[in-house]
Amino acid sequence: MRFKNSNRRYKANGRILMIPVDEISSNPDQPRREFSYERLIELAQSITENGLLHPITVTFNNGEPMLIAGERRLRAAKIAGMRDIPCIVSQVTGPRAALLALIENLQREDINCFEEAEGIKRLIEVHGITQEEAAQQLGCAQSTIANRLRLLRLTQEERLIILKEGLSERHARALLRLDGPSRMHALQRIIIAKLNVAQSEKLIEDIITNKKTDIKRRAPVPLVRDVRLFFNTVNHAVDTMRRSGIEASAEKIETESYIEYHVRIPKNNKRKDAAGA
Repeated sequence: MRFKNSNRRYKANGRILMIPVDEISSNPDQPRREFSYERLIELAQSITENGLLHPITVTFNNGEPMLIAGERRLRAAKIAGMRDIPCIVSQVTGPRAALLALIENLQREDINCFEEAEGIKRLIEVHGITQEEAAQQLGCAQSTIANRLRLLRLTQEERLIILKEGLSERHARALLRLDGPSRMHALQRIIIAKLNVAQSEKLIEDIITNKKTDIKRRAPVPLVRDVRLFFNTVNHAVDTMRRSGIEASAEKIETESYIEYHVRIPKNNKRKDAAGA
């Protein structure tokens, strides 16, 4: 049986509704971005053999059903050839719908830490809540939310490598102490040597220590803050020689690349007062 395009066609009354799969729109706040096709096939086979044991959750947006929780089940149901899918209707919208979608995925073990962080970020930015409010809604500390969001400082390439190599969230958080080429270099060394978290943290600490040592070793020790002090010193010396009767001269030549200073002191110089005697 097909339903008309109006939410009047669906009678809730505390019951589970059977809604056509093609009429359910995706949730823009869905935190999960990666879906394993192989796992979807396995779930679709299970649905074909045993039916869908857990209904998905939807709400109505402008009279049309929108998914809140159950993206994998909905996709697998389509693969399994289901025309209608059992749905529980939740009368929520906006931030609450986004929150329920996030919580539903957080309660599943296979969501990765970067998807979780992206979901939290979207919840905060799009729906205008603070980290403290997000932490309260998710039942965790504000520091936990802050640590999750820090993971997004890693580049997309670095995230993909971390996930592909099966590294943990603690590996990712340790890498945040580095940036640029140093971080990718450390990540490659961690993978090649198959370092655990403690070994990785030690490696990163050594890299930071060596970098600071190299900077100190290379850093020049400034003798003066302004090169004009050198010129003043030279000019003062030349003036002193002139006052004592030595016909010294100084010439400064300045180009775009350098400043050249010539000081000329005659050999066998005779004092002016001696010459005039």
